[in-house]
Parts: sequence; structure tokens; C-alpha cells
Amino acid sequence: MTRAPLPSLISTLKIIQINDISASYDSKSLVLDHVNLSIDRGTNYAIVGPSGSGKSTLLKLMNGMMIPSSGTIKIDYVAPNMKDKKFKKMMHTIGYIPQNLGLVKNITVLENVLIGSLPRLNKIQSFFKRFPEDEITEAKKIIKQVGLSGKEERKSYMLSGGEKRRVAIARAFMQKPTILLADEIVSELDRATAKEIMNLIADAQKRINLTAIMIHHDMKLALEYANRVAVIKGGHKILEIGVEGDTIVDFQTGDMTTEEIMSMYSDDSEK
Repeated sequence: MTRAPLPSLISTLKIIQINDISASYDSKSLVLDHVNLSIDRGTNYAIVGPSGSGKSTLLKLMNGMMIPSSGTIKIDYVAPNMKDKKFKKMMHTIGYIPQNLGLVKNITVLENVLIGSLPRLNKIQSFFKRFPEDEITEAKKIIKQVGLSGKEERKSYMLSGGEKRRVAIARAFMQKPTILLADEIVSELDRATAKEIMNLIADAQKRINLTAIMIHHDMKLALEYANRVAVIKGGHKILEIGVEGDTIVDFQTGDMTTEEIMSMYSDDSEK
């Protein structure tokens, strides 16, 4: 009797599992101290906390840019490490938008978005940035989806803050990711523009079952869009909140009230 071949990928409800993670930049002081997170596939998971609390470090660990000092992290049961061949093969499935957005300021919107397709090109195409016609068509389609039709040939330095964020999102979508890591993608935007950006991501989640892990300063915005919100302070996860619609349904850790949480992170965008 012939055995069926083993599956090449384990697909479970939990797409990201972080167990007892600690991380340090200098091997002396911990930026993250024994943090645990478990993120369901296709959900919006928000990480909220003050500056310097370790939020960005968490995204770097998920993206393989950093290796934890202790503990384990798995993305679809693969440990993130940019030097690891197995992880390199799946890196294109993780869209990463850093705080500075990472756009090339002197090239066009279309060229910036097409960068997201580079992992799919052969070595010659990638080196010379010779994009096939189907990739160009796809990039233009995504640019339209993010509301930038007619601005394909505009240089990125000429764009507004909200437009630049749309380009960064379009470039990430061009990767065809299963996970989107976004580091304060709506910071410094007025509330109306911030909600437009969040709606783009929410729409993508519905269309392609995208898992979004997003860092926020705005607790109200996080609660409005996220399925779960982790609150990070001083390198510790002090609590985790489950959200259904406009209702907080559980506290995983801690004994803080809703009012105490909201007072910790005021919505500066409304001031």
C-alpha cells in the first residue's frame, strides 16, 4: 500500500505563535521580556503601547530581521530568520511596512509598487528591473484599488503623507502576501485619512484572507478595526483584549478596566 505524500505546509488557525520571547539589542537590557502572542489566520491583530515599549521589535522578530534572545517564534511553523533557507522561501508572503515606509523617493508610484513583484522575477529581470507586462497590469490594478489612479507616473516625494502610505500598502499587496506587518502606518494622519487607510487593509483582509499585524498609538482606532489588541508597556505584554464589533469581550491578562486602558492611550488625532 502506497502512503500519501506528506503535506509541504502546515496550515492551522494559528498563523503566528510567539512563546516566552525575550529580545535585546545589546545583550544587556531587554527590549521585550517573556512575551507571548498567538495570532489567528485572517485576523487583524493590533499592538498598542507608548514609544520605546518594544512594539517595533516584535514586528522585526516576526519578519526575521531580529533573532530572539530566548523563547520561540513560528510563522506557519517556520522560525523567522533571514539567513535561513526555509524562511527565505516564504519571505515574499510577509509584507512589511516600516515606520519610514521604505519608499524610493525619486522613482514613480508605479515603479515603487512594482518593487513588490521582484521576488517572482528571474535573476536577470530582477537585477535590471525588467517587469513583465502582466506584473505592470497587476500593479496598475492595485494602484487603482488603493485610490491612486492617475498618479502612476508621479514621483513619490511629490505625494502627501496619506498618498505615500497608500503606495506602501500597494507595494506590500503587490507581493501577494498572506501576512501584513505595518508599523504605525496611520501615525501623523488626521482621523479621516487614517480610517481610509485602515479601510483599505480591512477590505484586503476580506478579499484575500490577509492576516494584519499592526502597531498603533491610537487605542480607539485599534479597538475599532482589530479582532484582538495587545497592550505592550516596558517590554511586557500587560494585557490582551478580544474585540467583537464595538464590544470588548475579554481580557486575556491583567485586571484593568476599559476606562483605565483608554486613559493610557489618548487619541491624539482628535486633538
